[in-house]
Amino acid sequence: MSNALERRRRHILRLVNQHGYVASEELARELGVTVQTVRRDVNIMAGQGLLARHHGGASSLSPAENIAYSDRQILHLQEKEAIGREAAKAIPDGASLFINIGTTTEAFARSLRTHRTLRVITNNIHVATLLAPAPECSLIITGGSVRLRDGGIVGPAAAAMIEQYRADFGVIGISGIDADGTLLDFDADEINAAQAIMRNARTVFLLADHTKFLRRPMARVGHISQINAFFTDQMPPPGIRAILREHDVDLHVIGTQECS
Repeated sequence: MSNALERRRRHILRLVNQHGYVASEELARELGVTVQTVRRDVNIMAGQGLLARHHGGASSLSPAENIAYSDRQILHLQEKEAIGREAAKAIPDGASLFINIGTTTEAFARSLRTHRTLRVITNNIHVATLLAPAPECSLIITGGSVRLRDGGIVGPAAAAMIEQYRADFGVIGISGIDADGTLLDFDADEINAAQAIMRNARTVFLLADHTKFLRRPMARVGHISQINAFFTDQMPPPGIRAILREHDVDLHVIGTQECS
């Protein structure tokens, strides 16, 4: 292997490990090579067990911690905004809803600002701030410890407060969806709040872009069969689609003609 080739592949691996997922086009721009060259490198590196190859990009095999919030804010922003807009269309004026931590749920909150008389319970300071201008919106912020790096409110108090309510909708984000449909995340306190939302919402929406497919944080939130509707930006892998069909989970794929 030439020195230039070795340096390029080390750079690819460093970027993928840093961000969790990087699109082929982004890698090509960063490296100053063609997308075809990046795809060839990624295929070889995936065969060597260095990273995971996806349609359109590459991800780290098993990240030990979540991507930094500042990076997540800008990664796949257009896709997250599209997911948020589509999910917001399904929320009627006057609804009550839980909204949890995450950049995709924040995109969803931005799309709710023209709704009227919503009643929102959230453990996400950013969501509360985004919805403050909404007409006649009633906001409840859970107690707990504020995580300054991302505005999340976590800890036993947050989950306990969610358990005191029952809402029409629970809208959650997630860090990973395993091949068998298991929903995964990084932080135990965050998971407890998400599980409380799933237990206490009449209808549960999952919002996740395509980078979450087959990503494998270690902590289990639940299973994709427990949700009522899944909003994403690319068609999920066949195994996950089969689980969704089996359990009558509505699939909304934004940006394609295929929804079921």
